[in-house]
Amino acid sequence: MTRKPARMYRKVEGQIYTRREYMGGVPNCRITQFDTGNLHEEFPLSLTLDMDEAAQVRDIALEAARVSAVRVLEKMAPNQFRLKVRRYPHQILREHKMAMGAGADRISDGMRRAFGKPVGHAVRAGIGSSLLTVYTTEAHLADAREALRKASHKLPIPTHVVVTTKATTAS
Repeated sequence: MTRKPARMYRKVEGQIYTRREYMGGVPNCRITQFDTGNLHEEFPLSLTLDMDEAAQVRDIALEAARVSAVRVLEKMAPNQFRLKVRRYPHQILREHKMAMGAGADRISDGMRRAFGKPVGHAVRAGIGSSLLTVYTTEAHLADAREALRKASHKLPIPTHVVVTTKATTAS
């Protein structure tokens, strides 16, 4: 069955659904790495991709944004960055899979008692929540900005980039 569009899962509504021990058949999280790049060096700048709206972001979209940002950073600033995914997708998404095709009316009950089967994960976050952070040097500030701009195109919500320095965070 095909994947449903992001607009079906974007709204933050209903009770949070996270307890994996009570449900069976939950697929694995698609995010492969939460920390990427040079993990041993301290960088003076940090650029953060913040959300402008409260929404749910699927783990597939977050992984696509991470891959897009890493691809730009490895090309423009090799070994001069660290990318961190700030949120873990705890929310489990459910989908009511309806029977389609000829004779489906005898099999299906429609939407009666439609709870749904787990189909994926999502990050449930509010306005101003940080999704990705890039740590880098002054020389690669423009490259990191470009990487986060390209990553934002993979997300279903509007975002903005916030730049902070070590001096700003220390005081």
